[in-house]
Amino acid sequence: MAKRLKTPEKIRTLQRKLYFKAKREPDFRFYLLYDKVYRPDILEHAYRLRRSVGGAPGVDGVSFSDIEAAGAEEWLRALAADLREGRYKPQPVRRVMIPKAGGSGQRPLGIPTIRDRVVQTAAVLVLEPIFEADFEPNAYGYRPNRSAQDAVKEVLAAIRGGEGQVVDADLSGYFDTIPHRELLQSVARRISDGKMLQLIKMWLKAPVEETDEHGRKVLTRGKRSSRGTPQGGVISPLLANIYIHRLLKAWKKFGLEKRLGARIVNYADDLVVVCRTKAGAREAHTWLEWITGRLGLTLNERKTCLRNAQEESFDFLGYTFGPKRSRRTGRVYPGVAPSKKAVRQAKQSVRSVLRPGNQAPACAVVAAVNRRLVGWANYFSVGTLGAAYDAVDDYTNDLLRQFLVRRHKTPGRGVRRFTWQYLHQTLGLVRLEDRLRNAASQALR
Repeated sequence: MAKRLKTPEKIRTLQRKLYFKAKREPDFRFYLLYDKVYRPDILEHAYRLRRSVGGAPGVDGVSFSDIEAAGAEEWLRALAADLREGRYKPQPVRRVMIPKAGGSGQRPLGIPTIRDRVVQTAAVLVLEPIFEADFEPNAYGYRPNRSAQDAVKEVLAAIRGGEGQVVDADLSGYFDTIPHRELLQSVARRISDGKMLQLIKMWLKAPVEETDEHGRKVLTRGKRSSRGTPQGGVISPLLANIYIHRLLKAWKKFGLEKRLGARIVNYADDLVVVCRTKAGAREAHTWLEWITGRLGLTLNERKTCLRNAQEESFDFLGYTFGPKRSRRTGRVYPGVAPSKKAVRQAKQSVRSVLRPGNQAPACAVVAAVNRRLVGWANYFSVGTLGAAYDAVDDYTNDLLRQFLVRRHKTPGRGVRRFTWQYLHQTLGLVRLEDRLRNAASQALR
C-alpha cells in the first residue's frame, strides 16, 4: 500500500481559504481558479500523488520511469506551459476490461495518460475544498476523512435506533449515465471560471480507445458523447459526488426526511434509505424513483427492494445487515457482518496467489497473501467479524498447505509437515482471528 503523502502547507492554506469562503457564502461562484491548476507546487504535488499509487501507462505508452529518465522537473515545466498557454488537450482514455468483484463478468476501466492524470489531480486539489463545503453529511464516498465503514456504522446505528424499514436502492450504471449538460450546470453553480469549466468538459468528452473483436484499436465516444464520467479518471469521483449531491439536496428541499422519517445514507453510487415505518419506506421508494428520473438517472427496480431489517437481511457496501443471534445469550439483535459474497471474494483473492505454477519463494508468496488478508480485514472491520474471519483463516490455512504439498511433492495432505505453527510462526502467515483478539484487547484497556 502506498504511503499517504502529506499535503504541503502552502497548498493546505489555499484549500482552507477556498473551503471557508465556500462555507461562508453558499451562493458565491469562484473565478480565477484555472491558474492554480498549473501552479508549480500544485502540479508537483499532483505528480507525487500519482507517482505514489503508480498505475499503467495510457494510450501514449509513457510510464513514470520514462518521465523520470527524461527528467520529471522538465516534464512538469512543459506541462505547466501547455496549460498556461492553452495548448493542453486531453489524450484518449485507454479502456480495459477488468473482472467484477466475485467473478460476475467484467467492467470497463478507463486509464488516462499520466499527463492527464496529473492535471486532473491538480484540478481536484483546487476544486474539492469548494464542493466539500456544500456536500451533505450523509454522503461518504470518496471524501476526505470519510469512509465506507462510517456509512456502514451510520446505517447500523439507524437500524438499532428504530429506523429498521429500509429501501435498499441500486442506481443502474450511475457513473456511465450522468448527463454531461446537467453535471456541468452543477459545477457552474459554484465555478464561474470559463477555463476551468472548459477543462472539465474536455475530460468528459475525451475519446475512448478500445480494442474491437478483430484486435484493432478504435476510438469511441468523443465530442458527441453526452453521458458518463469514465471510471478510472482521477476527476470522476468528485464529479460523481457533485451530481449525486443534487439528489441529496432534493431530498432535503422537499422535506422528505422529516415528513416521511426517511434518511438517505450514500456512498458514491450506493445508497440506502432508512425509515421508521413501512408506509414511509414505500413513499420514500416512490419519491426516490421520481427524483432519480428527473436527474436523468435510473433506479434499477430489479435490484431495488424494501426490507424490514429487524426480520430480513440486505447488503450494503459489502456488508450484510439484519437479525443476528448472540452466541452467548441467544438474543436476536440487529447487526452487521461481512457478506457471504465478501468472504468468497477474500478466498478468491487468496486463491489467485496460491495458484498452481506460482514459483515465487515461499516468503514472497506468504507476503502477497498477507497483503490481501490485511487489506480485506482493514475494510471489513465493523460489526460481527468472528465467523467471517474464521472462514477466511481456515480456507487460507488449507490452501497454503496444499500449495506447499504440491511444491515439495509431499505425500498426503501435509498436515504433519506443514503444521499450524509452521504456517503462522515460521512462514509468518497472518491470522485474522489474532487481529480480532488484539482489537478486543485494545478496547478493554
